[in-house]
Amino acid sequence: MADPRNDLETLIELMAKLPGLGPRSARRAVLHLIKKRGVLLSPLAEAMTRVGQTARECLNCGNIATGDLCDICTSEKRANGQICVVEDVADLWAMERAAVFRGRYHVLGGTLSALDGIGPEELRIPKLRDRISAESVSEVILALGATIDGQTTAHYIVDELPGVTVTSLAQGVPVGGELDYLDDGTITAALNARKSL
Repeated sequence: MADPRNDLETLIELMAKLPGLGPRSARRAVLHLIKKRGVLLSPLAEAMTRVGQTARECLNCGNIATGDLCDICTSEKRANGQICVVEDVADLWAMERAAVFRGRYHVLGGTLSALDGIGPEELRIPKLRDRISAESVSEVILALGATIDGQTTAHYIVDELPGVTVTSLAQGVPVGGELDYLDDGTITAALNARKSL
């Protein structure tokens, strides 16, 4: 007979590997799940099993899907000629949460990094070029991080897409941000991206 304590410890160790959860937080989460076994634990286990069996990368954009293509790529309403390029799926989901972009996406899977040996072929940049020529794309919006690798990737993509309008998200002072708390790079970007009122 299996030792339930070992199963609990295994569950706690696995939960502690999740982002934002350490060993203590994982232990509290597991205890809460056990207390709410019927309401949380069983449905969570079933949902995780289903997702584990069905979740895959969208063949077109790189989003998480339950079929070959995600809902965004199959929606005709989203075929407006705009593709928003993001580093990873978490960035795509953040854009969707804001509910302001109504086009399609392209997940690169990271950024170019010579130090880490990540070149265009390791990312989904060739697939982006294929999509530009196959779809009626009028604008590519780069929503990449304001890091050196993000900016390097942005410049590379611009060079790879001649004849296509390439824009990027504005950078600078966030809504609710105070100048005193911002770093020099953010203030510089905000000043350079200023607009008339």
